[in-house]
Amino acid sequence: MLHQKTVNFKPEYSSIANTRIANTGIASIGKGSNALHLSLALLASSALSVMTAGSAHADQGDFQLRLRGIIVAPTEESSAVLPSFPDAEVGVTNGFSPEIDLSYFITNNIAAELIAATTAHDIVGEGSLAGLEIAETMVLPPTLTFQYHFTPNGPIRPYVGVGVNFTAFYSTDSTDALNNAIGTTDTDLDNSFGVAFQAGVDIPINDRWFVNADVKYIDIDTTATLTTGNLVNTVDVNLDPIVAGIGIGVRF
Repeated sequence: MLHQKTVNFKPEYSSIANTRIANTGIASIGKGSNALHLSLALLASSALSVMTAGSAHADQGDFQLRLRGIIVAPTEESSAVLPSFPDAEVGVTNGFSPEIDLSYFITNNIAAELIAATTAHDIVGEGSLAGLEIAETMVLPPTLTFQYHFTPNGPIRPYVGVGVNFTAFYSTDSTDALNNAIGTTDTDLDNSFGVAFQAGVDIPINDRWFVNADVKYIDIDTTATLTTGNLVNTVDVNLDPIVAGIGIGVRF
């Protein structure tokens, strides 16, 4: 007959086994905690990289291209319309247009900017000619400025500039109202050279794109010549517009 034998583990062996199991569990938990810490560190590093990507800035040799919507608001002063209308002056209406500019960074802080836009304006009578539309014209004022960027690596990047402007007047036509009032008239406007002042700010969206706001004061002086048959009238006009715009830009 076979006798069943019962084997009992000694208490000290059971205690050792339990201790080993407990230590193995603690080690597993420690490894999991380290992995979790490493994952969190990598996640934080990735988030920091994303957040700081927008702080990339324009460096020497970089270009910036901007597209703005602008208003050209003349702050005009006019002489009398001589010799026929000594009590009359002229005014010039506001114009609206898209504007494009290209900047090149000579250093990290100094850039050269060339802007181009064209706007349509009406020349209207004032004084004894009040209410009379005199002419319509197109204005092309390419302007080159040299800018100083105060904080090219900051979250807000203001700048100021000064430069030169050339203004060409084209497609100038006398209105039917003027022709009916004084006879068929040819209107001509002299081109202009002048100084330009500028202030603006770039606000980065990411490492390439940014929002821009910009304002300029441009010195534009012209003489309008109105020829009606053998009669020639002239009027000097200081347009001196404020050009304000807002838009978007890209760095490359």
